[in-house]
Amino acid sequence: MNQLTEKTIACPYCGENIDVLLDPADVDQQYIEDCQVCCKPINFLVFENIDEELSVTVFSDDEAY
Repeated sequence: MNQLTEKTIACPYCGENIDVLLDPADVDQQYIEDCQVCCKPINFLVFENIDEELSVTVFSDDEAY
């Protein structure tokens, strides 16, 4: 059974810390979710780090990936 992992990210627009749930099925995928505070679209890139833990990189639409 895949377990969701909770991570805290900072919105690239407003800087607010937001708790998000990462799904192992999303590894190596990119998707967009709106910020819960300012409602702007945040790009998420989910990956496994060296320790095989789920991690995420977030960036705004105007930042290069």
